[in-house]
Amino acid sequence: MRRVSQVIVRKRLVAVFFVGLIIFTVIIGRLGYVQFVLSDFLVDKAEQSWGRDITFEPERGKILDTNGEVLVGNQSAPTVMVVPRQIKEPEKTAKQLSDILEMSVDKAFSHLTKQVSIEKIHPEGRKISDEQANAIQMLDMPGVYVAEDSLRYYPNGSFLSHVLGFSGIDNQGLLGLESVYDDQLKGEQGALSFFSDAKGKRMPDIADTYTPPVDGKDLQLTIDYNVQSIVERELDMAEAKYNPDGAVAIAVDPKTGQVKAMASRPNFHPGNYQEVDASTYNRNLPVWSTYEPGSTFKIITLAAALEEGLVNLDDEHFHDSGSVKVGGATLRCWKRGGHGDQTFLEVVQNSCNPGFVQLGERLGKEKLFEYIDLFGFGEKTGIDLEGEGSGILFRPEQVGPVEQATTAFGQGVSVTPIQQVMAVAAAVNGGYYYEPYVQEAWLDPVDGEVLEKKEPNLIKRVISEKTSKEVSKALESVVAKGTGRGAYVEGYRVGGKTGTAQKVGKDGKYMTDNHIVSFIGFAPADDPELVVYLAIDNPKGTVQFGGVVAAPIVGSIMEDSLRSLGVKPRKDGLDKEYSWPEEPLVEVPDVTGMEKKDINKLMTTLKVEVSGKGEAVVAQAPKAGVKVPSGSTIRIYLNND
Repeated sequence: MRRVSQVIVRKRLVAVFFVGLIIFTVIIGRLGYVQFVLSDFLVDKAEQSWGRDITFEPERGKILDTNGEVLVGNQSAPTVMVVPRQIKEPEKTAKQLSDILEMSVDKAFSHLTKQVSIEKIHPEGRKISDEQANAIQMLDMPGVYVAEDSLRYYPNGSFLSHVLGFSGIDNQGLLGLESVYDDQLKGEQGALSFFSDAKGKRMPDIADTYTPPVDGKDLQLTIDYNVQSIVERELDMAEAKYNPDGAVAIAVDPKTGQVKAMASRPNFHPGNYQEVDASTYNRNLPVWSTYEPGSTFKIITLAAALEEGLVNLDDEHFHDSGSVKVGGATLRCWKRGGHGDQTFLEVVQNSCNPGFVQLGERLGKEKLFEYIDLFGFGEKTGIDLEGEGSGILFRPEQVGPVEQATTAFGQGVSVTPIQQVMAVAAAVNGGYYYEPYVQEAWLDPVDGEVLEKKEPNLIKRVISEKTSKEVSKALESVVAKGTGRGAYVEGYRVGGKTGTAQKVGKDGKYMTDNHIVSFIGFAPADDPELVVYLAIDNPKGTVQFGGVVAAPIVGSIMEDSLRSLGVKPRKDGLDKEYSWPEEPLVEVPDVTGMEKKDINKLMTTLKVEVSGKGEAVVAQAPKAGVKVPSGSTIRIYLNND
């Protein structure tokens, strides 16, 4: 019995030993796992439990024009943060903060006593002034911190507002480019981290750690500040003169697709967007709005007919009686009684609807809509802006003879301004259709070094270079001799086309005396550097024709913009044909070196202003050869030496 008992005891001891060994192994393994595998995780959790972070917002990247002009910058606007457990006298601190931040004592007290590790005082303590920040820091209130922050600054006010958009109080892009490129502009937060015990008191033996914020990248645009300023000026003047329901303008480089200017009315200040109705700022009309293009669309019909070899502009004639019957409908020309016998070049110059109906019939439904599709209508251009529309075209099964005819002269279809601009740019730049864009490059916010540059994106070839030259030549004659004479610029070869589109009312019928008048122009006509589109919605107190309202505005934009871009004047363009009540310009004669007594013989239609003493003319302004309106003042400078 004793042996059996000893065996049993021995077995039990062995079993206990192995169980103990297993338990010991598990404990050692667990300790090792915690020490070597979970250590970083647990330390991180502990630091999170002890740690308090005062965040520092990065500066959003600046937005610059193509030449480095700052369009959107930043200015200091600190934010107030509190650690409630470190507040020693909450009532007193609440009173002090309420006085500085212009908030109620009760609200300040609720922030200071909230059961959280760290609290931002919102909204009164967000984006405060430097004066308020200095006042808080001077009081040295325990548990109250001022974190560096910034506020968007718009040095040019409402300039380019719909394109730039705006950002919110939490450094997030909300609209426009601020939203489209938010990830690159916003940067990364930094923080000042310190450690506190369970009661929230700062641990003096553990050093604070500072992680600096990473500022967002600077965004350089294709926008040219000078061209944009000219466009903004002209829209402001048009708004004051015509009190329109709206207005849009776009200027692009037809050789690259770069947008040089874009604006619309009504306008708003991005820094005060809360003060205007959302319908004013949330629609960037040049890319969003859709409407019938009117006669500017005839450029597409013209290009298609020329490319297909279906018309000879100089040799073929067309008789316009004032209307044409198609499919039982009577389609009228804008000129009562018609234009009579004319070449097809004159059809283009006169913007003759029946003549373009004829071109549409020659093309046929399939070919006409094939070219409309080829020129990008009915789909988005791909511009890097929010809210782009795609326009509205007839479905093939909806197109009968009448729809085909009206489409040929720009009625019954809806397009966006950016579609119109890019299509015409392709028609006159040699036949190349480019994707439009406004983001040119990303720059390092510290040294301005180019980090990434966008290259032009050629989408397709739409017509031949030969056809493109014919289109350009015809449209140059429209400005010199046709309905677009208001856009003529002395010294520059400008081509273009007028447009006067009826608007559809809520009842689905065309409205009377309520049109969108437009003009699209380009220059120099033989080698375009700029395409400008302008549309005025329902101008008041004037005849609502594109040639009367829109063409002169585009002429002013074109003249000043081309000079700003360094395009030199030339004298090889078509001479303008004047019609009553217009008066031809007078060429300034060369009077330098002449005697004072002989000047008046040459200045019969010009006024003379004399400076200096003597009898001989040593200088004059303007220079000889410049054309000016009759009655203009010419300054001459006299000296005997």
